[in-house]
Amino acid sequence: MAQIRIGRYEGPAGGWGSVQSLARHGLGSDAPSVEGARQLARQNKVDGFACVSCSWAKPAQPHAFEFCENGAKATMWELDEARADAAFFEAHSLSELRQWADYDLEAQGRLVEPMRYDAQRDRYVPISWEDAFALIGRELRALERERVVFYASGRASLETSYMYGLLARVYGNNNLPDSSNMCHESTSVGLPRSIGVPVGTVLLDDFEHCDCILSFGQNVGVNSPRLLHPLQDASRRGAEIITFNPLYERGWERFTNPQEPLAMATGQSTRISNAYFQVRAGSDLSVLQGIAKAVLALDDAAVAAGEARVLDVDFIAEHTHGFEAFAASLRASDWADLERESGLSRADMEAAAGVYARAKATILIYGMGLTQHRHGVDNVRMLCNLALMRGNVGRPGAGICPVRGHSNVQGQRTVGISEKPELVPLDRLEAQYGFQAPRKKGRDTVSTVEGILDGSVHAFIGLGGNFARAAPETGPLEARWGDMALTVQVATKLNRSHLLCGRTALLLPCLGRLEQDVQASGPQRVTVEDSTTCIHGSLGTSRPASAHLRSEPAIVAGIALATVADQSQVPWQAWVDDYAKVRDAIEATYPEQFPDFNARLDVPGGFPRPVAARERRWQTDSGKAEFHVPEVLSATGFEDRPGRYRLLTVRSNDQFNTTVYGYRDRFRGIEGTRRVVLMNAQDIAALGIQEGEEIALVTDVDDGVRREVGGLRVVPYLIPAGCIAAYYPECNALIPVAHHAIDSHVPAAKSVPVRIVRGRSDAPVPAGPAPE
Repeated sequence: MAQIRIGRYEGPAGGWGSVQSLARHGLGSDAPSVEGARQLARQNKVDGFACVSCSWAKPAQPHAFEFCENGAKATMWELDEARADAAFFEAHSLSELRQWADYDLEAQGRLVEPMRYDAQRDRYVPISWEDAFALIGRELRALERERVVFYASGRASLETSYMYGLLARVYGNNNLPDSSNMCHESTSVGLPRSIGVPVGTVLLDDFEHCDCILSFGQNVGVNSPRLLHPLQDASRRGAEIITFNPLYERGWERFTNPQEPLAMATGQSTRISNAYFQVRAGSDLSVLQGIAKAVLALDDAAVAAGEARVLDVDFIAEHTHGFEAFAASLRASDWADLERESGLSRADMEAAAGVYARAKATILIYGMGLTQHRHGVDNVRMLCNLALMRGNVGRPGAGICPVRGHSNVQGQRTVGISEKPELVPLDRLEAQYGFQAPRKKGRDTVSTVEGILDGSVHAFIGLGGNFARAAPETGPLEARWGDMALTVQVATKLNRSHLLCGRTALLLPCLGRLEQDVQASGPQRVTVEDSTTCIHGSLGTSRPASAHLRSEPAIVAGIALATVADQSQVPWQAWVDDYAKVRDAIEATYPEQFPDFNARLDVPGGFPRPVAARERRWQTDSGKAEFHVPEVLSATGFEDRPGRYRLLTVRSNDQFNTTVYGYRDRFRGIEGTRRVVLMNAQDIAALGIQEGEEIALVTDVDDGVRREVGGLRVVPYLIPAGCIAAYYPECNALIPVAHHAIDSHVPAAKSVPVRIVRGRSDAPVPAGPAPE
């Protein structure tokens, strides 16, 4: 690990800092530079591969280098020439490996052959694919169907995801938690209630026509850097961009495009946000209400003066329901309450409202800063309210834009990865494949964690991801993991979850998306869906890391053939032989979403799925878009009190999801460690602690469980008083499984109630004044 250095980063997003970071992760890694360069040239291109990192949209006319810093890191990570082979596992027991850092585990390189856990030797040992599938089949057939969970991370292709969801249902349950449960399920619940669809309404072309962008709780510079290109273009042509976020994030401040030689040579950068407001963690709900209240007041003034209306009254009358009750709630709200909760002034919120009121077409962007709260669904619906007030849904240059995370997390839901049977065309699946589909609601992420803790989950099948690290309640979850009868992990690299084994445990290595996937009919392509609902083909061309690897579709089919081969008419082997047949099957199940699926894999920019709200068709009970009256001003779900802080968990610049690429968080000036806590300087002074001092965080919940993460170095940072930030997933141990979004069950990782203690003692630091 590098020497710890903490300072202040003065550069822009992008620029030479990004180039230097790529040089470290590309030229300085085990990935061959020639192959790395070849693959980066193909990344996010029509005839190339879809990035395995974020799911931001791919333009129809791509840049010469259509990848971002983190996307390139993900590519180099997959091309790693190091190998975690049988010799590695022979040399290291799992007890030893559990003491290693997450980074060190993944740094061992690609997994290369199927492994079985030998409990007597505490080691993984090789097993053949045939024996592995047979063992899984025997175990699954012996278990009660409802006690088995099929988890899917957000990376698996549409083809794999369709097969995986079908495997679970033919087996006999809807236990299909996925990474959307951990991040954007509040979107999937909130948007349908407000606008009748579970996805955003914006296409990439809309950024060319908007004149205003409002962003809430989203870190563009780390989580979706390619979005900086359309943001830069919008800023240059004069669009107003206003950002609301607890932390200053450099991507929303300024950007130097590495593909512009003059800017790189001169150090010029583009201002991204015209205004940046630091809202308290969990208080976007009050900010959105304040802006809406100010917009309503501007409309009242326009009516009184006989001027053009600010509200889109024709749209509201024709396309919406519930506006009168919503307007009444705004009029009844008190500015003092909104200011106190948000941490912003009335003037700040009125200024934002003025920009929004003048704009002709506005895009409203948001991320997990809205969704990962107790009242995350209210956050999403309140953002919809603001959009509906001025008709900013279903017209060019305007719309709602949730920025999803992993590369196909949205697409998995589209083709059936859901614990909710009402979201899947079960009747059609039954007719296609001749089986009786289960109708009982399955387990999501939260109920899966609860089931492992209480012993009601007996088997966990993981299609990618690092579930035990990404989920809440980390300590108890790890302690009970070994009680399960069967655990199966499909993966490309070693991570913490693979070191937690059920009584029977297998680790199955799969091809990466960059690698050649050759089946009986020849080289295969897969598909993914981006954040704007566009579908893209992806073709891997790199030599596989091992001749023993199998593709994800082949692994899913292998499990199915060993477990449920005689329970349906699913042509598992034919699908593995030719993925085009899987796409034909997807089209048959979802004809409205995937017409002419196989014929459209090479559409530049992808082909968009139809989204009713884009056409102002509202698939709600009322047949109209619904205004919603929130009953709270704070999304946290808990009260402020002396000594209690709002913890929000964040990623570093050297990270994507639970994968840590290194120990540099360039934009925050932190290098060599991830054990930090970012605090307001006034809070540090009030507590009588020092910069650089090590403290511990303890969850401030009265449920009889002590949750503590210690050894965190205090770093002064621009963050609202009463709020602190620390890295995910290290601080997931502080999140109670019960602390999740109402209705959507997303772990409320962006507002966790904690208190501060020195070191690991039970004696709390004096509380100091209550946060204002």
